[in-house]
Amino acid sequence: MRICQQKMFAGIQGFKLGWAPLGPPLMTVYCYVLGDLMIDTGQAHMRREALQISSACQVKRVFLTHHHEDHSGNAAALKKYGQVRVFGQAVTRSKMAGGFPILPYQKYVWGRTEPLEVELFPEVIETSWGNLVPVSTPGHAKDHTAFLLPERGVLFSGDLYLADTIKYFRVDEDVGTQIESLRKVLTLEFDILLCSHFPKRENGKLRIHKKLLFLEDLYGAVIRLWRQGQPAKVIFRNLNLKEDYFTKYFCFGNVSLFNGVKSIIRHYETRRDMPGQDSSGSTPHPA
Repeated sequence: MRICQQKMFAGIQGFKLGWAPLGPPLMTVYCYVLGDLMIDTGQAHMRREALQISSACQVKRVFLTHHHEDHSGNAAALKKYGQVRVFGQAVTRSKMAGGFPILPYQKYVWGRTEPLEVELFPEVIETSWGNLVPVSTPGHAKDHTAFLLPERGVLFSGDLYLADTIKYFRVDEDVGTQIESLRKVLTLEFDILLCSHFPKRENGKLRIHKKLLFLEDLYGAVIRLWRQGQPAKVIFRNLNLKEDYFTKYFCFGNVSLFNGVKSIIRHYETRRDMPGQDSSGSTPHPA
């Protein structure tokens, strides 16, 4: 099954893309178009549709929120066949230049990745609705970037939000750093939250706040038990956390709720001697 649905968000076009060999897709992903600019490109399995969208909308520029294959999957094709310029931050550029390995489940769900030369963000990103402002928001990925459109009160959040509560984490996620990024975007002015998987037409800051509270509560609970000397597996059990075993085993352990517990402990152990860390084990607030 192939899904390509167009939706409008305050004049911004969103395209919901999904693919599966049989039945409904396991997960869909959005790319967004405003004027001649596209944010993210969707998964490689939907290359035909991404090229059609780019052509129909006369896209000339692509800006990537991060390098993950469901966001960058069609960037090389758009550049090659559509003469589209592709932009990202420095880590994204490095990741994309040589290509990056992905696991079998990622190839199955999203498709293969292709290396390409990515240009660094220009100093000013002009659109017909005012300047688009990149906001560094690492945590989900080291190169994760959100984009703020102040004139419309819109935040293109990539994978920063996803949901109010999170059931699983990638093995390379940094939950503590993600908490800091959520706090950062809450200082911005926006109401429309254009997440790459579950966009919200209103109350965007409230949804970010709800996710922040969830992660802060999880972080605090994990570290309280860690400071008592409990190992990660015991902490997971004592907090009555429920693993999504289908997802965990389908993804070869690369995605699981237990990854979040381990990430919190890694972050705490790395940061606990830094100025600003309090005795509860919470993450330091930005200066």
